Amino acid sequence: MTGKFITIEGSEGAGKSTAINYLRDNLKVNRKVVFTREPGGTPLAEKIREVLLCPAEETVWPETELLLLYAARVQHWREKIQPALRQGAIVVCDRFTDATLAYQGYGRGVDLARIRQLDTWALQGVQPDVTFYLDVPIEIGLERITNRAGGPDRFEREQRAFFEKVRAGYLSLAEQSAGRIQVIDATRPVHVVCEDLLLRMKQVLGDE
Repeated sequence: MTGKFITIEGSEGAGKSTAINYLRDNLKVNRKVVFTREPGGTPLAEKIREVLLCPAEETVWPETELLLLYAARVQHWREKIQPALRQGAIVVCDRFTDATLAYQGYGRGVDLARIRQLDTWALQGVQPDVTFYLDVPIEIGLERITNRAGGPDRFEREQRAFFEKVRAGYLSLAEQSAGRIQVIDATRPVHVVCEDLLLRMKQVLGDE
């Protein structure tokens, strides 16, 4: 049985983590479901995540960020995602390559062709079967993250202009890959968004 690789994307404050937790509790299928995240997913990749998210005492250059992300991604793919897919599992991943294109490409200004070139070399350009992008206007997303427990991570400390570029990037990617990326309106009440995502997941998985 062939596995299925599904990713969930969203800019800051879209409610992505809440929606994924809802899936974890309510998605019932007849085969193994693996929930994982990026950056992270393996012990080594989680250590890289800490480096990426913790506020730094020095400038973290966009190229540094990109290479750290791909170091974590290759480890994650080869150690966890790929083996699970080969065993026929459904893998649900919190972020993947689309996040890098949106954040480091559109947000940071790293050349998109360079990112895709790196992706082809490191992962042979592997793509999810389906991606759900939770979309929310930046003003709403930023208002939501101000109410989060704990301090903001390094990305959450960015200026509004950065997040506007990231959102525009996601929407552009969704337009380019309309057959793979489904845009979900995340301005609605949380329970409505979660139910919408669950329904779409069931439609993708069919009678599994």
